[in-house]
Amino acid sequence: MSVGVMKFRLGRVCITDGADAGLPAGEVRGALARHAAGDWGECGAEDWQENEFSLDKHLRLFSVYRSTDGVVFWVITEADRSATTVLLPDEY
Repeated sequence: MSVGVMKFRLGRVCITDGADAGLPAGEVRGALARHAAGDWGECGAEDWQENEFSLDKHLRLFSVYRSTDGVVFWVITEADRSATTVLLPDEY
């Protein structure tokens, strides 16, 4: 898979305990690269459109990915681009 050009800065990258324990590090890195390139993964059409709208307005960005083991996880970048967090949905 080829990842595109980074569209925004991730800021400080954080990972919750559950995501850190349950996800392979390489898959997290890949998801972060996809997220920064504007590939929002498996989020729904409404969230995808919201992300596209939010990109240049410095609003929160939200992506959904699935590990090769089938674990769904989220990547959220704060509106001010100061931080990006990788987490499991039940940790929100």
